[in-house]
Amino acid sequence: MRKGSIALNLFGFSLLWLVVALALTAFLLSNLYSRSLDASLQETLEFHLETLVGATLVANGELIPSNSIADPRFSRPASGWYWEISDASGKAIKFSPSLVGSILPALSKNFDEQNMRSEIIEDSFSTKIRVIERQISFDDFTFFVRVSGNLDEINLQVKSFRGQALIVLGAVGIMLAIMSGFVGRFALRPIGRISEEIEAIREGQATKIEGDYPKEIAPLAEEVNELLQSNIQIVERAKSQVGNLAHGLKTPLSVLRNETATDKTKLGAVVRLETEKMNEQVATYLKRAQMSARSSVIGQKTDVMEVLQKLISVMKTLHPKNNINFVISDNDEFWFKGEKNDFEEMVGNLLDNACKWAKSEVKISLSVAVQEAGGAVLKIVIEDDGAGLSAEQMELVLRRGVRLDEKIAGSGLGLDIVKELVDIYGGSLGLLQSDMGGLKVELNLPSVKLKLSE
Repeated sequence: MRKGSIALNLFGFSLLWLVVALALTAFLLSNLYSRSLDASLQETLEFHLETLVGATLVANGELIPSNSIADPRFSRPASGWYWEISDASGKAIKFSPSLVGSILPALSKNFDEQNMRSEIIEDSFSTKIRVIERQISFDDFTFFVRVSGNLDEINLQVKSFRGQALIVLGAVGIMLAIMSGFVGRFALRPIGRISEEIEAIREGQATKIEGDYPKEIAPLAEEVNELLQSNIQIVERAKSQVGNLAHGLKTPLSVLRNETATDKTKLGAVVRLETEKMNEQVATYLKRAQMSARSSVIGQKTDVMEVLQKLISVMKTLHPKNNINFVISDNDEFWFKGEKNDFEEMVGNLLDNACKWAKSEVKISLSVAVQEAGGAVLKIVIEDDGAGLSAEQMELVLRRGVRLDEKIAGSGLGLDIVKELVDIYGGSLGLLQSDMGGLKVELNLPSVKLKLSE
């Protein structure tokens, strides 16, 4: 029934969202940074262009351009930073030292209303550049001023910025993921506490869920407590109804038995016989109903050592000829998860039979094992040095509804009630040959977990 982990799912979803969000953040920041650098480049180129335009004179129909721009990048060949002043025919009149040995390609866009145009092209060295060009007209004289800047430099800066942003955002993402993990575990602690409380109730350590819980969890705790209380009330009503039924049937059966006690007719004999059968059947099923009601109550537990010591004391009195050896594993406490009377009936029946058919010695072994599923099993082994049972007898006696003492004369071993109780509690009962020569009975019953009893 278990499917995944809430904390792990929350952490996984948070981590996935962080990766997507931070990746998008890095992309958006890089895009904004690229736009900002491009806008800054555009402003710088416009400033240089206006500087060139302001320093260029037209006198006597001739163009008198400025010598240069102070920016040293225009002096470095193949830098991508170029300027050029040309006449109406496109002939270069003056250009920057950086343009020596190369030619600026012509722009394909048209001039705007301000006689300006801008375009991204590649120079002779395959360097991406942004070029802005302005057309200047004085009367009948026209000339063009072009200035370019290196876009590859901007792309390298953007790439470097993106890498640094990913590193920083990655570090932030790791810290947020760790925080998300801690927050998830902290937020789910109440669920862990309520799970421990329910386990304690199931193992008999508590009768209800106690403590303060967040408003999202508190209704669950209250509903579980109401369910437990309702379960107790249902069991109590079932016990009461069973008692009422037993009392209601007892009187009619007694009347029938008394009325036919002196009846010598065939009908009287049949009524007496069937009345006895009815009485036995009613007693049997009422007892089973009572056992089922007791086993359905959550949180019951029985101190195994206390019960066994009392039973051994009684058996030594009833069977003084037998030596009863009690062997336990290294554990101070043993608990049966169920009703004390039921445990006494199961173990008492088996121990009495072992003492009855033993020659001189009976051995009881006690241990607890933790299952992979998380539960614990109480294992009680009772052996004797008697005659034992054959394989056929063992198979026959463990069949449901079969009593060996009714099938084989003189055996005296009645396991019906033991089998019924073992089935109700979800345990198991096994019969084997003992190394002592007699019968070995292995009884496995649900137990309180070791960690809760320590």
